[in-house]
Amino acid sequence: MPTVEELYRNYGILADATEQVGQHKDAYQVILDGVKGGTKEKRLAAQFIPKFFKHFPELADSAINAQLDLCEDEDVSIRRQAIKELPQFATGENLPRVADILTQLLQTDDSAEFNLVNNALLSIFKMDAKGTLGGLFSQILQGEDIVRERAIKFLSTKLKTLPDEVLTKEVEELILTESKKVLEDVTGEEFVLFMKILSGLKSLQTVSGRQQLVELVAEQADLEQTFSPSDPDCVDRLLQCTRQAVPLFSKNVHSTRFVTYFCEQVLPNLSTLTTPVEGLDIQLEVLKLLAEMSSFCGDMEKLETNLRKLFDKLLEYMPLPPEEAENGENASNEEPKLQFSYVECLLYSFHQLGRKLPDFLTAKLNADKLKDFKIRLQYFARGLQVYIRQLRLALQGKTGEALKTEENKIKVVALKITNNINVLIKDLFHIPPSYKSTVTLSWKPVQKVEIGQKRANEDTSSGSPPKKSPGGPKRDARQIYNPPSGKYSSNLGNFNYERSLQGK
Repeated sequence: MPTVEELYRNYGILADATEQVGQHKDAYQVILDGVKGGTKEKRLAAQFIPKFFKHFPELADSAINAQLDLCEDEDVSIRRQAIKELPQFATGENLPRVADILTQLLQTDDSAEFNLVNNALLSIFKMDAKGTLGGLFSQILQGEDIVRERAIKFLSTKLKTLPDEVLTKEVEELILTESKKVLEDVTGEEFVLFMKILSGLKSLQTVSGRQQLVELVAEQADLEQTFSPSDPDCVDRLLQCTRQAVPLFSKNVHSTRFVTYFCEQVLPNLSTLTTPVEGLDIQLEVLKLLAEMSSFCGDMEKLETNLRKLFDKLLEYMPLPPEEAENGENASNEEPKLQFSYVECLLYSFHQLGRKLPDFLTAKLNADKLKDFKIRLQYFARGLQVYIRQLRLALQGKTGEALKTEENKIKVVALKITNNINVLIKDLFHIPPSYKSTVTLSWKPVQKVEIGQKRANEDTSSGSPPKKSPGGPKRDARQIYNPPSGKYSSNLGNFNYERSLQGK
């Protein structure tokens, strides 16, 4: 084993040799042997080996292995020095191997080392993006779980920081190709990260690119298979996938396939859905997703069938008025429970699809069913007006901090929900039913309204059939779907609406 003095002496030989440095193989071998020495010798070897590496291609394997030994040394300062110098080995056919090594080193628990590995990977990415991706995806596909996890996170956070000259079209195509291989077997969290990676690629920002992503999501969601409502993993997978698909939909990238699947397979089983997510109102979550997607449907082969399933499910949440006793009072002494959050979603979805088949209520339903529906609508609208007045009264004069309390936040959202339902019901009261009004779903950001434009969702008129509105249909601007979380949103769907209607 060489001493510190011998290492310096052989370093001097190589440094002084200038263009003839490659002729001093023995001197370089002495430096390689420095990895077998003590702490000081190893530190010097970690610096000297990469400096002259390119001059000795016949010793490339030995040099890389020597540096790798130093990357795994017990002394943290030696490891850090060795890792810092690794990019100097990333030349030619050695680069994928160096990328593979650096990817494995992402498993370190030392924060300084971890940052060095990230920086080293980024630096070789800029040298050869394809070669670096080869090393990264090799470990994602075949490496240990911790390495796979961190390699995916590296891609999801660092790719967007790279300049356009690095992320060329060819490089993005390679990312898509390799990602498809990984997506054949991923966890829910991994799938979300890969959708983040892919949706950030410039080549997939086009209509055809987004369509590719939707097809990827549909494949991941297993839309060709029969839905299993009692299988929590099946339900969770569908929700995870649909959440990723929603932001991709537009007037040119249609949600038809997903909406049809939800109407055919999920809605009939809504009450039996199970979820592994504690505290999640799974039924409301499904209905929110359906509402989000319903705005972006294209031509539907099963439009009438889907509308019927939506209509039938809507009826479940729109009760008939309670029967009156001879004295005119409620015979059952109990008001039906009005599920406003569910009705907003279902009514909105029905309203959106109804635009494509505007004679559904009049031509496709028999007279008795339509009459029954109108009675339910009118009863619901009557209770709605009572609740809207109560909410307005409760919130009257409250501003700033007063509106930020948990109770008032819920009331504000409840007012949005009930106003939306009010607008949609009034549309359906038209003769024939109209589908022209637009509302902003209660969980989406409120959009600015131009001066002079009437806010449809602030209309406070009664639930009786209104006069026909002159306004034409306007599509809501597309928003990224944010699944509910936390105490506020979990309470939202369970707010005690029916209690406020008692004793009116």
